[in-house]
Amino acid sequence: MIKSGFVSLIGKTNAGKSSLLNYLVDEKLSLVSHKINATRRRINGIVMHNNNQIIFVDTPGLHKSDKLINQVMIEVAISSINDCDLVLFVASIKDDLEYYENFIKLNQNVKHIVILTKIDLVSDEFVFKKILEYQKYQDIFLSLIPTTIKKKIYKNKILDEVCKFLPIHSYYYDPEFLSTTNTRDIYRDFILEAIFNNTNSEIPYSCDVIITKVKEDKNLVKILANIITDTKSHRQILIGKGGECIKRIGISARKLIENFTNCKIYIKLDIIVKKDWKNNKFVIKEQFIY
Repeated sequence: MIKSGFVSLIGKTNAGKSSLLNYLVDEKLSLVSHKINATRRRINGIVMHNNNQIIFVDTPGLHKSDKLINQVMIEVAISSINDCDLVLFVASIKDDLEYYENFIKLNQNVKHIVILTKIDLVSDEFVFKKILEYQKYQDIFLSLIPTTIKKKIYKNKILDEVCKFLPIHSYYYDPEFLSTTNTRDIYRDFILEAIFNNTNSEIPYSCDVIITKVKEDKNLVKILANIITDTKSHRQILIGKGGECIKRIGISARKLIENFTNCKIYIKLDIIVKKDWKNNKFVIKEQFIY
């Protein structure tokens, strides 16, 4: 009996959704940054477990914001709740219960498992108290799993539990596939991660990335990409003194993509000013967020 289904990872920003996806897939697919709202697009990761196929979908974090780009990202996350067979609600062990309560207000009837992450950061007593807090909602969630990506022992526990609630269905994708996400979009997020990790707190949120060309030769993959930002001053910061900043971004992105592809990578980055792009809903939806 084969089971196969889609499982969305939902939770507030910085709950650890992207890190959890990478942990479950056993491959770095999704952008990870200590800065909030780093994930902007859905990223799919496929896990084969005991002959069952799980398609995990990483989504932007749930949060409140007046900014249009953030509102669109929230729409992407909420829509995924209704497009899946099961939800993993991901919360840091230190998060207040209000984040979970806000989630169930969106759709109390959605089948979901609560995943409490980062338990390595607190004592066993703290974990126990947090579990007791969630018990008031035990009739709503299917199960609750405390976990940390620092230890491999939790991986099978999560996958076993997920498979219990998947529908009986043939495989949606070739079992050899790691992701259904377009490779260009994975490259794009790696470049965006490099921007997040090599610039200050303001700059990454004014930027996004468009892959303009990918050429695969026998021993080299060439990637041409445009970094989109909204002001000339941000463009100058991204370039840096003597081109130092854009060089760091390029080196960081190249290492991330080489680790993913196991190929030698050449990256050429251009910076383009697109004034006020974050407030153009058409541009955001059509060019940046899927």
